[in-house]
Amino acid sequence: MKKIKAFLSAMLMVSAMFAVTGCGGSDSSYDNPMDEDKKNSLTKTAEASGLLGGELENKNIKWLSNWDINPDATGKKTPADLVLFQEIYGGNIEYYSCDDNNRYSKLAEYVSSGKGIDFFYAGDFDVFPKFTLKGSDYFAPIDDYIDFDSELWKDAAPANDQLVWGGKHYLAVIQATGDNVACIYNRKTVQEAGLSDPADLYANGEWTWDAFEEMLEKFVDTGNDRYGIDSWFFEFGLMNTIGVPPVGIEDGKLRSYIDTPQMERVQNWIYDLYQKGYIAIGVGDYGWESRPQYIGEGKLLFYPAGLYELYMTRDKWTQKFGEDAAFVPMPKDPKADAHYIPVGMEAYAFVKGGQNPEGVAKYLDCKRFCMINSEAKSIADSIFVDDYGWSQEMVDMREEMNRLGNEHPTFDLSKGVSADCGELLNNALRNTARGKPWNETFAEIEGPVKNYIDEVNDSVS
Repeated sequence: MKKIKAFLSAMLMVSAMFAVTGCGGSDSSYDNPMDEDKKNSLTKTAEASGLLGGELENKNIKWLSNWDINPDATGKKTPADLVLFQEIYGGNIEYYSCDDNNRYSKLAEYVSSGKGIDFFYAGDFDVFPKFTLKGSDYFAPIDDYIDFDSELWKDAAPANDQLVWGGKHYLAVIQATGDNVACIYNRKTVQEAGLSDPADLYANGEWTWDAFEEMLEKFVDTGNDRYGIDSWFFEFGLMNTIGVPPVGIEDGKLRSYIDTPQMERVQNWIYDLYQKGYIAIGVGDYGWESRPQYIGEGKLLFYPAGLYELYMTRDKWTQKFGEDAAFVPMPKDPKADAHYIPVGMEAYAFVKGGQNPEGVAKYLDCKRFCMINSEAKSIADSIFVDDYGWSQEMVDMREEMNRLGNEHPTFDLSKGVSADCGELLNNALRNTARGKPWNETFAEIEGPVKNYIDEVNDSVS
């Protein structure tokens, strides 16, 4: 579970890289401003659009998280959305830090003390719906502050409307993100093995489960140190391509989809991949340690993982994946009606008792502006080339993955039912990749999952 929590924290937007631990309010003491020309261009673009503006009486908003939005010790520059909040509204984000394991205990402490924490990250899928139930001590509806029909928010409305509870929005989803799990590979390894480049297959509409498995069949030779699939996230990376989550919302209530033909199909396929020796972890001398460096060494074909693995300077990511590293979306389920991929979300919740919900809404408006305005988006995305040394092809592929994710957002709410439900499904749905037939796992978990979901649904008035 520690690996999973670290992964989820890392899946935040680039503007939200890891921060120091500890707790208490603080103003950022790091000064790493955006280039002055970029800042002036960004501000002028925003002002000319007419989408941002107006007086903000209270200019300070309080943010509780295990990462800072402001520049921090990582060397992160002031993100574009914060530049706009500062320049357009004179806004300031006051950071209250905590570690990942005590986020909710610190939140409860600050709420009970009347500290006035204003907003909280909700993209880890553990806020909704369990912490937004009737009588919640933590979060408040946001409908009075964000207009999902407005020019700024209408493109994000479909994702937000998937997460309505009791007729109200409790999360502000800035965007569905497609970088949750990418299929990372090394182009040189693929070429030397005489295989088709996955990027070319994707461009031609041929990147499917069948093409994925065919490449594994031709490459894998464990006796000669040629392995197939590694990482701690490939199971869900493949599962999420079927278009239905383990737990979602249907007609205003939670619903389990583990009993669907789609889930049975993908679980049986993963079991088949295991039987054929295409899953590296646990095979032969490979052991149970993930070995991403094998991508760069030409020993491993696929490493499905979040693009956070590449959200760092070029010298760091090439150490693991090599100079010829590339990535594509996870392969399409050939029987699905669309190309579904693992989807994350950048989302925020308004804390009950917060002193400045209007300020939070204005800041989130700035984030949305950086999503929908091409010039602002270009400035915000320049970090990939300038700081991370990505090629334009990588930038374009990431954008394509975000497009897929936003076209068909499929949110898994397993953790949002309860911690126990989330842990049960996180562990059980991996069993087929370890050699346990799906029908055995399904028989064991069907009843408990139903009980967890019924308990939450029964609380809906």
